Parts: sequence; C-alpha cells; structure tokens
Amino acid sequence: MMRIKILLPAALICCLFFTCDNLAQTPKRQHKLAIKKMVPPITPAADQVPVYLDYLKGKNIGMLVNQTSVIGPKKIPVVDSLLKLGVAVKKIFGPEHGFRGNASDGATINDSKDPVTGLPAISLYGKHYKPTPGDLKGINLMIFDVQDVGTRFYTYISTLHYVMEACAENNIELMILDRPNPNGYFVDGPTLDTAFRSFVGMHPIPVVHGMTIAEYAQMINGEGWLKNKVQCKLKIVKVAYYTHDKPYKLPVSPSPNLNSDQSVLLYPHICFFEGTNISLGRGTMDPFQVLGSPLLKGKYSFSFKPVSIPGMSDNPPLKDQLCYGISLKDYNTDTLRQQKKLNLAWLINFYKAYPDKEHFFIAYFNKLAGSETLKKQIIAGKTEAEIRESWEPALSNFKATRSKYLLYK
Repeated sequence: MMRIKILLPAALICCLFFTCDNLAQTPKRQHKLAIKKMVPPITPAADQVPVYLDYLKGKNIGMLVNQTSVIGPKKIPVVDSLLKLGVAVKKIFGPEHGFRGNASDGATINDSKDPVTGLPAISLYGKHYKPTPGDLKGINLMIFDVQDVGTRFYTYISTLHYVMEACAENNIELMILDRPNPNGYFVDGPTLDTAFRSFVGMHPIPVVHGMTIAEYAQMINGEGWLKNKVQCKLKIVKVAYYTHDKPYKLPVSPSPNLNSDQSVLLYPHICFFEGTNISLGRGTMDPFQVLGSPLLKGKYSFSFKPVSIPGMSDNPPLKDQLCYGISLKDYNTDTLRQQKKLNLAWLINFYKAYPDKEHFFIAYFNKLAGSETLKKQIIAGKTEAEIRESWEPALSNFKATRSKYLLYK
C-alpha cells in the first residue's frame, strides 16, 4: 500500500471564514463583486513555507530542483530560502537543462558544485538518470519541486519516476511541492505502446495526461510502474486554490525553448514536429511558435532562419537555412482551451504540403508518438477523425484510471 500524507494550507480555512463573514454583511447586489475580489490566487506548494517548514527540521535534505523552483513575486530560489531558514539542504539534483535551467535541449550535464550555495549539484541528465545509493548517502528526505507542462514527452516526469524508484529502494521519503499544470485542462492523444518506451515516454499514458506532478506520482505508485513494483513513500504539499480548468501563467520558463506562455500552451500540439524535418523554431526567439522548411518556399509567405543561440539552441535543425511556413505567435490559444483536444491539423497539413514525403518523418517521431501508428495513419491519408477514433478505448481507460489519483477535482 502506498503511504501518502497531504498537507493543506491553514490559510484556506481562514479565507473561507473571512469570505462568509463579509458576504453576510454586504448587500445582495455586492455579493458577486465581493466574491470576485476575494478569490485568492493559485499558490504553488513551495510558496507555502509555513505549511511544510517544521517537517524539514532535523532532516538532511536532498532537493530535485531547477530554475522554476522559486518562491513569491521576487522569484527567490526555494533552495536559498530554505538555507536561510536553517534547513539542512545537503545536495541539489538537477533534471534535463540542469539545476540553473540554462543547458540546451538534450545537452549532457555533468555533476558540479553550485557556485551560489556551494552545494554539490548532482546531474540526473548526464551519466545517469537515476540517483545512485552514493548520491543519496546521508539524505533522509528528498524534495521534488519542478514546474512541469503536462505532456508525456516532457522529461521531468521521467526524472520523477527515477527519483521515486531510488527513494523507494533506499527507504527515503519523497516530499513533492506540487505546482499547477498549465495544460492540465485536457487529456488527449495516442497512448504509449510500451515497446516504444524511452526517456521521452516511459509509461502507457496519452500525450497529454492532465495531471500535476503530485497526481502523477500517485499514479506511478498506484499502477506499480516502479521497478519490482516498489512503493515510494510520498508526502504531498498541494497547490492552494487550484483546479485543472484554471489558467496559470508560469512565473519562470520551464526550459530554454519554452520561453513564453504561448509556447507552453502550443507545446503539446507542436512537439510532434521534433520528429520531422520541419523546423519548429529552435534557433529563433520564438520556438514552438513558428513552423517551416526551406522546401516549402512558394507554398508559404512567412519565413524565418534558425541560428545558433548558445544555451538555448546551440545547433538547431535547419541551421542558417531560410524556412518557409507559418507563425503561431498570435494564434488564439483560448481556442485550444475551448476544444480540449490536440490540434493534428498542423501536422497533417505540413505533411501534405511537404514535397519530399519520404523524408518528412525521422526515426524520433515514433518515440514521441508512442508507437508506429500515427506516422502510418498520416502517410495513409487518414483524417483527423479517423485518427482520433483509433485512440479509443485506451484514452477513455486512461481517463478512468487518472480519476483515482486526482487531488484537484
């Protein structure tokens, strides 16, 4: 059985009493205004330091964090904040892009010493993905605080898997400081065939899973996905005032190429192009917002040229080549929120327009899609409706399973 403790902010109870008391004293006409004004903002778990601080005292702490692990409007790193409060943080662990979040996509990161805190910084995107017993020596509580974006191929949930597995095997509790999922409002896409399991897709889930990190951790435990079905002891600190339907503006870019809210919201729909010979804007300041290829000259009027941008895209696909295609910088992402489904039209239309169809896809596409099926369907000229029909019943089955682990109903 998995052992989970969930901590709630005491401020929530106070807010409810305060709201009810004030509504009782205001005229009926003003009730809606009073409620609107008093709706508190979404508060990530890390910001609720008083809720979890006492639990950290007397423990040697390891922290899986990156540049998104910040507190408050001043965006103070949670590591720095806890150190100043006397918490015994002993080691930092970093996922893809590194602890400071400034490494390019896929770049190997070595262990180092953090120049700001002086703490050992262990890379979980270098020699190994999983913390070793040596990495965890002397640690009796791990903290996981990273901003995810809610897709199967975004690798932070793969890092979560390995951290959970290592903690379970070494009898270390894992505290998750939960954060909102900006794409948590929908669940969609083909479900991974485990024959295509990789670091960009470890579990049999659809492309968009609609869960926060803490909810996903509960699913990993509950579905027995860890090696030998070991169970990780979890302590969860929830996001306050959050539901999956609430829009959330990320305070910090979750990775170098998701550098705007627009790119974060387009990412689930655009990332398929990583497995094609179409540029999705790496090497520009608008990654995941523009699509194009040199071979599409004359078919599209919009153009852009990928170049090397150190720390963001050192060697982007189609580097220094003028690409023709479309810009989605001004695309109304409210449309995506209303439809609550993946936009396959961009992928299908670019395949139809691409003159060298034999070389449209690259091998990486099947890893992203989670099987060979989607590629075969597009080549065969299947409609979006036909493709969606093939996602069932796996998609509905996942939604039913997901419902067991939701913390934010």
